[in-house]
Amino acid sequence: MDLEQFKSELKQAGYDEVLEKTYAPNTFIDTHSHPFSARALIISGQMEISCGAEAREYRVGDIFELEAHRVHTERYGPAGASYVVGRKAAGS
Repeated sequence: MDLEQFKSELKQAGYDEVLEKTYAPNTFIDTHSHPFSARALIISGQMEISCGAEAREYRVGDIFELEAHRVHTERYGPAGASYVVGRKAAGS
């Protein structure tokens, strides 16, 4: 998906904050949640999101979504990862 198209779709879907996040190689973020829903497009590297016993890997071009308050961990690959993410306040 084209990056500008993705950003436009986020805005149309009510994601009021759009930003780029980059993580260093092999970063692990332990169990946590966010007070917002997120939808992101991986633009470099790879990452894994685990929610309980379910783990899913994401690579360049993949899109992931997380509901607000969903408990999860994040693991970034040997090259790290960057993604463009839209955030939407819970209940929006």
